[in-house]
Amino acid sequence: MASASLLTIGYEGCTIGGVVAALKAADATLLIDVRAVAASRKPGFSKRQLAAALEEAGIRYVHLQGLGTPKPGRDAVRAGHPERMVPIFNEHMTSDRAQAELAMARELARDSRACLLCFERDPAHCHRRIVAGLVCEATGQDVTDLMVE
Repeated sequence: MASASLLTIGYEGCTIGGVVAALKAADATLLIDVRAVAASRKPGFSKRQLAAALEEAGIRYVHLQGLGTPKPGRDAVRAGHPERMVPIFNEHMTSDRAQAELAMARELARDSRACLLCFERDPAHCHRRIVAGLVCEATGQDVTDLMVE
């Protein structure tokens, strides 16, 4: 049975402690990293560091790289054109890998209190909103966007 809602979070402008606290407050049991590149200049948000901090907090970590935005889409967002990212990302989602990892994300969301993570603070400018919609089409969940203060 699906959890009440699928969570999403962006770590832009946040500390790892703030993100972990927000996840704990929302009763998240699993973080699904949907970044194409799970590396960050921001302390604590590279894959190994993030997984370790989450494990310490009792939250599982899964990186589904195939659900990340391809470089041309990331470049469009950085250039201030998030609307250009959407068709690039939608085309990417037709790939076999993206479809396989989307199926995996749907199963994980059915079995856990899951949260999708990416960088952008505003979910309206992030592909995680699209991924969340695709997951929730199958699970019937609502989406709750967490904001870290």
